[in-house]
Amino acid sequence: MKHRLHVLACAAACSSMVATPLLAAPPTALGKPEGKLNIIAWPGYIERGETDKNYDWVTQFEKNTGCQVSVKTAATSDEMVSLMNSPNYDLVTASGDASLRLIYGKKVQEINPALIPSWNTLDPRVKNGSWYTVAGKVYGTPYQWGANFLMYNTKLYPSAPTSWAAVFEPGKLANGQPNKGKVQAYDGAIYIADAALYLMSKNPKLGIKDPYELNEAQYAEVLKLLRQQKQLTHRYWHDVTVQMNDFKKEGVAASSAWGYTINTLQAEKFPVEGVIPKEGATGWADTTMLHAKAQHPVCAYKWMEWSLNKNLQSGLAEWFGSNPVVAEACKTKAPGGSDFCKSNGFDRFAQIRFWKTPVAKCASQGNCVPYSRWTSDYIAIMGGR
Repeated sequence: MKHRLHVLACAAACSSMVATPLLAAPPTALGKPEGKLNIIAWPGYIERGETDKNYDWVTQFEKNTGCQVSVKTAATSDEMVSLMNSPNYDLVTASGDASLRLIYGKKVQEINPALIPSWNTLDPRVKNGSWYTVAGKVYGTPYQWGANFLMYNTKLYPSAPTSWAAVFEPGKLANGQPNKGKVQAYDGAIYIADAALYLMSKNPKLGIKDPYELNEAQYAEVLKLLRQQKQLTHRYWHDVTVQMNDFKKEGVAASSAWGYTINTLQAEKFPVEGVIPKEGATGWADTTMLHAKAQHPVCAYKWMEWSLNKNLQSGLAEWFGSNPVVAEACKTKAPGGSDFCKSNGFDRFAQIRFWKTPVAKCASQGNCVPYSRWTSDYIAIMGGR
């Protein structure tokens, strides 16, 4: 958990976030590409055909631009924020629980959308999103979005679970065994919002309006639920490969999961499905953000433009189990020929509560528990305290 502890140091910056960061103005023109590009990305997000030759959106970019791409994968948003302390990276595919921290921490710079010709093809639902736009300034290019699904083993759940109670409450599986030791939870502090989302429906008297904006009383009830879940938990996951092995070999029955994990297990003929339960789901809207001290900014702008082409967007959505930020990509045939926009919930945007950084001064009720507290308390819960 070492990679998460750094966020405690951002308590002041992450608790209010009221001032607009002062950063250099974005460029108005691009020069010659520098020949290199270093990107921090989620696993499976930037493929060059090494796993499956049909999914390669790097090789042609390198041929077109001369920018050689190097990718550093990160398993959590907190790890991404930590890696961005280094000037060795140009871009990061940041989720909403990291993007504002990066903006207010002055780790990323404003971009000029006029230098990205495909900007006008963006889905209006993600254009100027609050997770990457501050005071009218744009701090990145939308990449993909998706839900944190409830993944379940279809042999242990012959009928799809309809509620997140499957991972938060004691219960029994189809074989009559208790679910204790058979469920998993995400090991990032942002998972507290999943518990809050469940309680919004289970106990409306708590008055939770936004799972990322919790007062002290609401927060206490959410932590109580998470401590109860701790007694059921097999593992707190962040590594998708470990999570997949746990489902295949350790008898795990249900967990929050990304579409990428579900797709990969299904491709291996393992019996899993993913659903968005009746309470809805948390989710992520990811943005390609430019490091404040990027050493290869021209190549970075070239990649941001490239990332919006409909063929990349469709192939990535099918591969990762996500949704494109360019609506036209839904009409584009992906390598596997699947109806990826339908299966990944493209039309369920309104049901997703997208990750965002919890702050002390919040819109729904004034004073809320900030992310620094979420981090320390969740680490304590995972440690059994």
